This record gives sequence, C-alpha cells and structure tokens, in this order.
Amino acid sequence: MGEATERYAVVTGANKGIGLEIVKQLASAGIKVVLTARNEERGLHAMETIKASGLSHLVMFHQVDVADATSVASLADFIKSECGKLDILVNNAGIGGGAIKDTDLFTSVLFNRGAVTEEVGTKAVTQTYESAEECLQINYYGAKITVESLMPLLRLSDSPRIVNVSSLLGQLESFPKESWAREVFSDVDNLSEEKVDEILTKFLKDFQEGSLESQGWPRYLSAYIVSKAAMNAYTRILAKKYPSICINSVSPGYVKTDITANTGLLTVEEGAASPVRLALLPNGSPSGLFYHESNVASF
Repeated sequence: MGEATERYAVVTGANKGIGLEIVKQLASAGIKVVLTARNEERGLHAMETIKASGLSHLVMFHQVDVADATSVASLADFIKSECGKLDILVNNAGIGGGAIKDTDLFTSVLFNRGAVTEEVGTKAVTQTYESAEECLQINYYGAKITVESLMPLLRLSDSPRIVNVSSLLGQLESFPKESWAREVFSDVDNLSEEKVDEILTKFLKDFQEGSLESQGWPRYLSAYIVSKAAMNAYTRILAKKYPSICINSVSPGYVKTDITANTGLLTVEEGAASPVRLALLPNGSPSGLFYHESNVASF
C-alpha cells in the first residue's frame, strides 16, 4: 500500500470505554488512528492495552483537552506533520455532567429521559452549575473546537467522515412539548451555530436562577440532554455547510461504561460498532442523519 492510500483517524476521549474500543476497531480495519485523551497518564495506559491487542503499529497517542483551543491546535499540528491529512474524526469525548448516586434509580432516569419524580431524580443523580457548565464545554463546545481545528486536514481527504457520538437522550422528545429550546432545535431550516449558542446560554442562565423546570428544560440529566441535543443540531448544521463531507451523529445504545455506572445493556464492542460503521461508510453515503445503533432515528 502506498502512502496515498493510508487512511488516518482521530478519536477523542479514547482512553477507555467506547472511545478505546472505537480505536481498536478502526485499527483492526487497517486505519492509522490517533488515540487522544485529556489525561496523559490514562492515555498512555490505554496504549498498553492497544499493544496487548497487537495493534500498536497502527495507533499513536496525543494528549488533548477538547475544551481548550490551544490544546486542540497542537493536536492539529501533530496530525499535519505525522499524517498530512485526516480522513476520519470521531468526536467521542464526553462527560455525564452529574454524579450518579444510585445506579438502579439512575437507570430509571435514563429510560424516562429525565422525566421522573423529584424523589427518584434527586436520589439518582446530582448536577451542580459547575458540572453542567463543564458538560456543555466538553460535550458540545469541545466537539465544535475539534471540528473547526481539524477541518482543513479533513478537507484534504478524498473520503472525509465526521462521526459525532451522541445519545438517544439528546432527541428532542426529551424536552417538554411546549419548550422553547425544542422549538428552536426543531426548526431545521433556520438552525445555526448562533441559535445553538443562544439555547446553551439560556440553559445555563435558567440553571443558575433555578428555573429549569418553569422554563421547559428537562429536569434531570438536563446538561447532558441539552449537550447532546446541541451535538445533534450541530451535525445537521455542519452537514449542510460541508456537503462534500459525510457527517452523522450516533447513539451507540445503552452501553456498560463508566458514564452509565456500568449499568448498560450492550458491551463496549457492541457500542463501538455503530460509530465505526459510520466512520467507514463508502463515498456518497447519506450525511446529516442521527442513528440509534445501526438505524436512522428521529432527531
């Protein structure tokens, strides 16, 4: 295989869970992958498991904090010098935005999209203003910074792919029907990055003022839900803006990982299979869609 046919991928938040498994599956498909993690030590530990899988000749490590533009810029420089272009970007880095206090009740919060009684909700999970802010910062703005920084390298590829790892919780039905945010997110023709910013700014303001419920926001896991709805909206905006790039978002399903306190139904291998499938779609495949596992789902 000549240099020209080499394909390169970046996976964010790849030191464990679905991210690490996505790296393994892409490398198994012969793609050279840059494994990134916010914590260097954990990233290097992940590289040890890659070595054990016999894939280390296809995987490189680079530390990156997706919420920090300078850090992402240094990742872009690294990819430019090591790979010369980028074919696949998997935005997987994400946090739950709250602390899980009771795993059984947490499962019920998940399955009910955050719409549970106060008793269940407050016992299951707590979120502070700081954790909500950090959740938006990493899950949405981090993905956005990464896309913007790596876009020049993606445009050098003859089959560029962006896969945004999202969640069913990000579907608009997680928002009350009369919610303003749901209305803005639903108005596809007028969706813009500015509109998404406006929604997130209002969410944080309402959170700070203790008026989430009265303003029509999801009650529990709200930061996570809002961050993933924003990620899905951004997927549509990007797909329209870059018609030559195949850009989709995907809910990998309910997977046993740290973010679900290992309560999931799927293994990480099963969870990673859906983002990997989208990363390897042939040219001319549909773009701007939201998938739940391997099926197209509604936004």
